[in-house]
Amino acid sequence: MLAFGIRLIQVQAVGAAGYAEQAALNRYVTVPLAAQRGDITDRNGTALATTVDSYDITADPLLFTEAETGVTDAPEQAAALLAPIPGRDQAELAALLDDADSRYAALARQQTPQTWRQIQDLRTALGEQAAKGTGTQVLAGVFAEENSKRVYPNEDLAAAVLGFVNAEGHGGGGLEAQYDEQLSGEDGTVTYAQSGGRRVPTAGEDEQPAVPGTDMELTLDRDIQWAAQSAITEQVEESEADGGYVVVQDTTTGEILALASAPGYDPNDMAEADAEGLGNPALEDAFELGSTSKVITMAAVLEEQAATPDTHVTVPNRLPRADRNFADHEEHPTLYLTLAGVLAQSSNIGTILAAEELGDTQAEANSVLYSYLRAFGFGEPTGLGFPGETPGILAPPEDWDASQQYTIPFGQGLSVNAVQAASVYSTIANGGERITPSLVRGTTGPDGQYEPAPEPERTRVVSEDTAHQLTEMLETVVVDPDGTGSAAQIPGYRVAGKTGTANRVDPESGRYEGYTPSFAGFAPADDPRVTVYCVVQNPTAGGYTGSGVCGPVFNEVMRFSLAALEVPPPGEEFDGLPVTFDPDA
Repeated sequence: MLAFGIRLIQVQAVGAAGYAEQAALNRYVTVPLAAQRGDITDRNGTALATTVDSYDITADPLLFTEAETGVTDAPEQAAALLAPIPGRDQAELAALLDDADSRYAALARQQTPQTWRQIQDLRTALGEQAAKGTGTQVLAGVFAEENSKRVYPNEDLAAAVLGFVNAEGHGGGGLEAQYDEQLSGEDGTVTYAQSGGRRVPTAGEDEQPAVPGTDMELTLDRDIQWAAQSAITEQVEESEADGGYVVVQDTTTGEILALASAPGYDPNDMAEADAEGLGNPALEDAFELGSTSKVITMAAVLEEQAATPDTHVTVPNRLPRADRNFADHEEHPTLYLTLAGVLAQSSNIGTILAAEELGDTQAEANSVLYSYLRAFGFGEPTGLGFPGETPGILAPPEDWDASQQYTIPFGQGLSVNAVQAASVYSTIANGGERITPSLVRGTTGPDGQYEPAPEPERTRVVSEDTAHQLTEMLETVVVDPDGTGSAAQIPGYRVAGKTGTANRVDPESGRYEGYTPSFAGFAPADDPRVTVYCVVQNPTAGGYTGSGVCGPVFNEVMRFSLAALEVPPPGEEFDGLPVTFDPDA
């Protein structure tokens, strides 16, 4: 009794403060509770980015001191045991554990449940050995925080759109970065008591629950995205090109059904990804689109009633303007083309002559054309708000130099991104009304309530009559034997389309080097539903024209899209408009 009494006095009186401080240090710990990141799905609810159970392996460095473990090298022993399991560097782990001033160390983030079980088994075995006196428990201070890991079930599919999540759990690119705040939710915390590395269930806890992130439904269709990505990847490889992209858009809603690019990357394996290829080139690359831009010049000419599809245009082999003689893609004798024929045969000279009819002076014609280029969406962001998106380059008409006055009508001397270019054809397909493109259909918040995205802005660019005439002219490009768009023909469907083969500006040197072939169009032409736009940058093997390089991609993606959306073929065929005239008639 005397011995117990002396010890009681020692604990409660003499050493009370020291024991209380030690108990408090050992007892309470506050750890974060990570919020569940919202899922990203396609328009049909198929997961494109989701989360799975994982664990952050953490530690309390105080529990690795000599006072707690009874050994001088507990951090080194623990690091040697732990390092092989999550694949971490042993020295780095030892340094994290050997920090007595800290109560929290993150050893390995987003580990699988199997990894945490393996650590638990090892910790249990050490505890049993320590109880028998045959070993030391050096893992008592290792814990796990339930967390989640971002995964992309379709690997590289739509990676340039989705982006990725970085090691800190935040969006590092694409939609993951653009909507990071909504997707992330709000982290919580929990404070609880522990003793000897174990949670004390009877001591109570203080928890601030995490708020899960918002789920996001995109306009993308996974199957159409797959078809577009497969087609452009194959063509880029065959052409030994720098890259390429395909845009698929619903002409009636402005929703983007596919936004594919090549080469790509797998956001599940960022260690193998090329840092320079983590963006979305379909929105970030500014390029001269070439002859696919001629449809805007034709739209201006028709809308201003400066000409009609059957207006006669005499096209010489050379056209002297400003400081140069302009030529078409190939040498030819004087051609006698209708305005529809100028577009069908993609005549640069004929397009210049048509554009000159937009004003009494060249300056006036430039101003009118500029107003239509802006109305179609050039020189300003698409409205998607995508990280890194370029608005392109469109100088005001008073700044156009002598050459630009004549090259801009046929698509050189200005630059755009691929979505801007696709939107031009969707505007024509939609009867002349431009719909701001969209990538998000709606969101579902933590409360389970679905919120549709706001209605996109609609702007009338040209009249329905002008849009109808342009559609027939674009159909003529495809069906006429001398037209440049025959590669776009799809049996049973009426297709409107246009080729483009632009000189490419090298992004490093700033000089023209190589080509940028493209193909744009929509179908069915009599009741448009889908726009497809294909671009390949700098093909170096095989051909380099829009028809030869991008025509087959357009055809493949359009066929798949029409089938996937169950779009029926039209009831009648279209033979095309007259493309030539007899000068002697």
